[in-house]
Amino acid sequence: MQDDDLSLFKAQLQGVKPIKHDRADIGKPKSDRARLATLRQAATQRTDTIKVDGLSDQFVIDVGAEDALFWAGNGVQDGQMRKLKLGQIPFDGSLDLHGMSVEKARDTLWEFLAEATKLEIRCVRVTHGKAVRTDGRKPMIKSHVNTWLRQHPQVLGFASCVAKHGGTGAVYVMLKRTMMDGRDE
Repeated sequence: MQDDDLSLFKAQLQGVKPIKHDRADIGKPKSDRARLATLRQAATQRTDTIKVDGLSDQFVIDVGAEDALFWAGNGVQDGQMRKLKLGQIPFDGSLDLHGMSVEKARDTLWEFLAEATKLEIRCVRVTHGKAVRTDGRKPMIKSHVNTWLRQHPQVLGFASCVAKHGGTGAVYVMLKRTMMDGRDE
């Protein structure tokens, strides 16, 4: 370097402080596939423990057999909910609640959503049926599912399915992800 270059270089470095550590930020750590496989295996094993699921039947929102269901939690992007409603987000699990009592349906739904969450599944389908009743009352399981999904801490939003996946007799449910991606759209 010439003297002029050296003096210009020193002038540019005026006030610069040396870095105090020698470690580079390499970004997000890679997922531990062995650990994830163990977690998935553990999630498939039943544990018979008493649990309080927090899903209330106190204020059930009555819905009609042909009513389309739709709900988005706070902060969920409109674009993601639009895709969900159009069936453009693939579902990786499905649950059929046909013919179950309300209590059995609640327990089954809670366990299903817990397992889906452990497996980091993004979207599932829940078939609740339409249960057009002869006594003229609203469908019970559909109304309860509509209420329960709004209360579940892992549910970001839900929408009635497109016709080929069950129409107004089923819903796509978008779930939070925590371990692998670390973010939700």
